[in-house]
Amino acid sequence: MGYELAEQFNWKLPDVILYPTGGGTGLIGFWKAFDELELLGWIGSKRPRLIAVQSDSCDSIVTAHQNQDLKAVAIDKGFTIANGLRVPKSFADKLILRILKSSNGTSIAISDAEIAEALSEIARNEGMFVAPEGAALWAALKKLKFSGDVEESERIVLVNTGSGYKYTDNIFT
Repeated sequence: MGYELAEQFNWKLPDVILYPTGGGTGLIGFWKAFDELELLGWIGSKRPRLIAVQSDSCDSIVTAHQNQDLKAVAIDKGFTIANGLRVPKSFADKLILRILKSSNGTSIAISDAEIAEALSEIARNEGMFVAPEGAALWAALKKLKFSGDVEESERIVLVNTGSGYKYTDNIFT
């Protein structure tokens, strides 16, 4: 994904990347790809701020990041409509937290109500049926813009990792 993103942005990385963080290995993959692309001489040393987005029912990375911990502790408060975010503790927590710090990134937890609202808003305004994990990113971006953690002028990427079709039995019944 990191290679494709760099190519699509004409080898100038975006300012911010929001990623739905269950296991979080996608964040690690982006960081690794950017390091490799720099070694190849295809991009410079500037990196995007990475933002981990989690469900508030399993927000171990968010909690650890806010507490400036070096590792996460499992948190499982139960069901979330975003199945891919129901990960009480990522096995890669130490790497994820290190990457968030290195990128001057942040983390944010989103509720199921916010995810459901974002699903509807994206479908209504964009005609896209994204997975709840992707909708969590839209809800997160709105909160981050309101708080000033991201600016209108920044180039921001939301990485939707799936289609809503895999959820039709769970969400719409």
